[in-house]
Amino acid sequence: MQQALHRSSLVPRGFVVESAYYEGDKAVIEIRASGNVGLCPLCGTGSRRVHSRYRRRVTDLPLSGRIVQLLVVARRFRCDAVLCGRQIFTERFDKGVLAPSARRTARLDSIVHHLGLALGGRPAAGFAKRLMLPVSKDTLLRVVRRRSRPPADPLRIIGIDDWAWRRNHRYASIICNLERRRVVTLLPDREPATAQAWLAAHPTIAIVARDRGGGYGEAAAKALPHAVQVADRWHLMENASRAYLDAVRKSMRQIRSAIGATTINPELLTAAERLQYEGYLRREEANATILSLSKGGTPIKQIVRQTGHSRGLVRQVIRGERHDVFRTRESSLDQHLPWLDDQWAAGCRNGAELWRRLRARGFRGSLRVVGEWTTRRRRAEKTDVETLHRIPSARTIARLMPSDGIRYRRQRR
Repeated sequence: MQQALHRSSLVPRGFVVESAYYEGDKAVIEIRASGNVGLCPLCGTGSRRVHSRYRRRVTDLPLSGRIVQLLVVARRFRCDAVLCGRQIFTERFDKGVLAPSARRTARLDSIVHHLGLALGGRPAAGFAKRLMLPVSKDTLLRVVRRRSRPPADPLRIIGIDDWAWRRNHRYASIICNLERRRVVTLLPDREPATAQAWLAAHPTIAIVARDRGGGYGEAAAKALPHAVQVADRWHLMENASRAYLDAVRKSMRQIRSAIGATTINPELLTAAERLQYEGYLRREEANATILSLSKGGTPIKQIVRQTGHSRGLVRQVIRGERHDVFRTRESSLDQHLPWLDDQWAAGCRNGAELWRRLRARGFRGSLRVVGEWTTRRRRAEKTDVETLHRIPSARTIARLMPSDGIRYRRQRR
């Protein structure tokens, strides 16, 4: 049985279409509420006295490949109740149709919510753009968070850590429910007193995962003496990795002596590397001066006055925590070195020609980089030395040492 298609069937229920027209790539439909009575949201009294009208723009489901924008003519009513504290109110619509202050209809908001649940932020925003639904990734995530139900179960296992409002300036605390893997709350700072007050208000917490600092541990011990405190996995791995890397850095001088990388020929360095090497020599001289003064019994305060270096640097040198080893920086040519070696062996010795061939292979560096490599290669062949091999950094050595069967073959000539 065929039925006539009315314009009012294209808009949410409870509205009447006044007019419809195109505005650029949008379809604008002007609508109004079909009822004549407005209910006061404060006292619930019905009113027919219209104070004024205003227009409200709301986005609806797309139509024929166009974005649909509803121009709702909303009314303001006067409340006649004597004891009501509100004299003028705006008419309310059904929450299943259009919520107060909403910019989207309920049916469009439901689709946005499901897109955010299924795809997340950025992928859902791209897909919604194809569906003619103008929403951003932030809006999608905001809708998902707004509709999510807060957990009713009491907290048992939490994790607490600090985070930065602005790095090195202002920090706060974040508390997560580790069972549900979701954020519980954000505290305004990372003071132990603030964390202690929040923990004391949640006595059901049995396990607290935290960092290795003493602030959160003290707060948890005072507020929840029965709770078990554990170090979370991230901080354990971070602290272990940092300690391992520090141990490798302290042994870099011996490592480089073992692999024959302590002799540097300044004639084989480029201009930029020569400046870097001169700075390395100055730091080595400063380290030697500090060590000699320390061995002679000079106190740290006097060493600081004589050398002009900071107290922290002097302490690092004396404790053996500062070992400067000259190492050339990484180059954009590193991944192309095997190909360059083959071209050099084949007889191509012109830097400009090698650069043009590299550009065809996707190299984005400048001609100067390739020219410096060819110059270094010619000098190496004339002097017949092996000092141009690229030496791995402390971080690279720390990564390769636990690995089995890995060889470091990257060279820089």
